[in-house]
Amino acid sequence: MTDTLAPQTYRVTRADLIRYAGASGDFNVIHWSDRLATTVGLPGVIAHGMFTMALVGRAVTTWAGAPDAVVEFSVRFSRPVPVPDTDQGTQVEVSGVVKEVTEDGLIRIAITATCGGEKVLSMASATVRKR
Repeated sequence: MTDTLAPQTYRVTRADLIRYAGASGDFNVIHWSDRLATTVGLPGVIAHGMFTMALVGRAVTTWAGAPDAVVEFSVRFSRPVPVPDTDQGTQVEVSGVVKEVTEDGLIRIAITATCGGEKVLSMASATVRKR
């Protein structure tokens, strides 16, 4: 493992949101209707917060080498991830830096997730077991 979680970019499209809604059961209209999303003050359709969190989790488990290496994982949602109705959708970039390695082999990582140059999560962190 390195001392940084190198930037990983994930493309998010409306088709991804449809698949996630079906898998999660979250069919909130802000995740599929521009008309209704804008009526509640959003810029348009946005990604599910838990979908964004899952992308970050994917980056962490890839870096750690195995899903069971993750001991703790937390985020706060600070900004929505708008997903335009295009084939390209949008991109979420995830990166991180090791903040601490404990004597018992735990690695604490501060994580950054951005979309369109804006941070979409705050206080994102993970603790992984050193392999």
